[in-house]
Amino acid sequence: KNISIGECENFIRTYEPSPEGREELMLSVDGFTQFLLGEECSILNFHHRPVFEDMSQPLSHYFIASSHNTYLMEDQLKGPSSVEMYVRALRKGCRCVELDCWDGDEEPEIYHGYTLTSHILFKDVIAAVKEHAFATSEYPVILSLENHCSVPMQRKMAHYIKTILGDDVLWIPDNVDVDFLPSPESLKGKILIKGKKLKPEAEAGADDDEEDDGGDVSDEDEAAEMEKGSSSEAGQESTLEQRKKSTAPAKKIKLAKTLSRIVTNQAVHFVSFDASAAAVKPFQMSSFGESKTQKLASAYPHLFANYNKRQLSRIYPAGSRVTSSNYNPQSAWNVGCQIVALNYQTPGEPMDLNDGRFQINGKSGYVLKPDVFRSEISLVDINSKSPIPGVVPSLFKIKVISGQTLPKPDGSSKGEIIDPYVVIDVHGIPYDHFHEKTKTVQNNGFNPVWNESFRFVMKFPDVAMMRFCVFDSDPLGDDFIGQFSLPMSSMATGGIEIAKGGA
Repeated sequence: KNISIGECENFIRTYEPSPEGREELMLSVDGFTQFLLGEECSILNFHHRPVFEDMSQPLSHYFIASSHNTYLMEDQLKGPSSVEMYVRALRKGCRCVELDCWDGDEEPEIYHGYTLTSHILFKDVIAAVKEHAFATSEYPVILSLENHCSVPMQRKMAHYIKTILGDDVLWIPDNVDVDFLPSPESLKGKILIKGKKLKPEAEAGADDDEEDDGGDVSDEDEAAEMEKGSSSEAGQESTLEQRKKSTAPAKKIKLAKTLSRIVTNQAVHFVSFDASAAAVKPFQMSSFGESKTQKLASAYPHLFANYNKRQLSRIYPAGSRVTSSNYNPQSAWNVGCQIVALNYQTPGEPMDLNDGRFQINGKSGYVLKPDVFRSEISLVDINSKSPIPGVVPSLFKIKVISGQTLPKPDGSSKGEIIDPYVVIDVHGIPYDHFHEKTKTVQNNGFNPVWNESFRFVMKFPDVAMMRFCVFDSDPLGDDFIGQFSLPMSSMATGGIEIAKGGA
C-alpha cells in the first residue's frame, strides 16, 4: 500500500543476498525473509521515520520533547549533576531543557535548590548546548531558565548566553506584536530563552553592566515549591492554607535588564483560561505541576485544549517525586499540552511512551498535534461520552502471532528458559484506555507462538499511544523482557514486526 515500483526495486537491492537476484530485480526466499525483518515491515510506518509532517505551523501546534531538571543523573535530593546529561538529552532529540540557576562563589551554577545535589557551572552547560543543540535535530531548542541568581550573577548569565551562543539566540524586538508563535521551520538552528521578563519600559537604559541594578519580577517556580515542601503536590494542604497562599502577594526578585532582554518566551503566572484568552500574548507561557494539570484537564478539558492552540504550556513532575520517578505524559497530551517535561534519567513506562511519541518525524523533537487540537473552530471534551466533533472512531485489530530469539531477563541463571507472554496497553483519552495480554508460552524464548487477536474501538486514536511489552512469567514475580511504544496514528498495517531495537 502506497509503495511505488521504485521503492520495491530499492527493497530488492537492499535485502536480496545474491548478486544475480539484485541484478534481475528478483527476490529470493532468503531476501524476502530479510525484508520482513527490515524497518519497512516494522509496526512503525516507515514513511513516518523521516520528517514527514508540516513544520510551518505555530510552535503551539506541536508536541515538543522536553526534559525536567535536565542536569540530574539520579534522584532529586542528593544525586550528582552533570553537563553530560544535557548532551544526552539534546542528542536524543529533546528540544526543551531546564537550567536551575543559583549563585556560586564566583560563577552562576546549576543544581537543584534546597537539596544536596552537586553543582555544575552555567557556562559549561551553555557551551554544551552550543556544541550539541542541533546534532540530531535542526529545529529550535528552548532553554527553560529557573533563575534564582543575584543581579551580578544574572549579568554573567546573559554574557555567556550572548558570547557563547551568539547568533543562535532568537532576538525579538519589543515592538513586535504577533497573533501566533513562529513555526519550527522558520526557527531552524535557533535557541529560545524561556524565563521571567521585565516590562519594556523597565528594560530600557542601563546598557552598562555596572548601571544594571535590575527590576522586580514575581518569583514563581518549582524551587519555590521545594522550599515550601511537597505537601501541596501530594494534596495534603488544608483549604485554609491554600486560600492564604492564593491571596498572599507574590514574592519578588530582582531581574537583570541584560538577562531580561534576551528572554523570548516570557514565563507568566496562570490565572484562568478566560484571563489568558483576554490578555496573554503568544510569546508568554505558563508552567503547571502535574497535579494542577490533572485537575484542569478533568474539570475544563475543552478550555485547556483551546488554550494550548495559541499558548505554550509546560508541565513538570510533582515536587514529591524525589526519586525522579515520572508521571504518565498521556494525560497532558490529551488536552494538547506541548512541553510535557519528564525526568529523562529514569527508565520506565512514562519515558517509553515519550520515546515512542518522538521517534517519528525524523526524531526532530516536534510532532504535529491532531487537527482538532489546532483548529480554531473545534471543541474537544475528552471526558465526554459523545463523539469528538471532526474525529471518526476507529477499529483496530491486532493479532500477536509469534516471537523470535527473545532475550533472558537480567540476572537469569545459565540454562534458564523463559515463559514469555505479551501485554498490550493503549494509552489515550479516558475512554481509550485498554489493557490486554496473551497466554503464557512455557519454556520457549526461541520461537514462542501465541496466535491471539485483539480488538480496540478507539474514540480518539490520533492522540493515543500503544505499548507492547514482553514479560517472563515467574512465580516470584514476572520479569520485564522488552517493550516497544508508538503513536497509534503511525502504526503500519499488514503482517508486521515489532522492531528488536525497541526492546
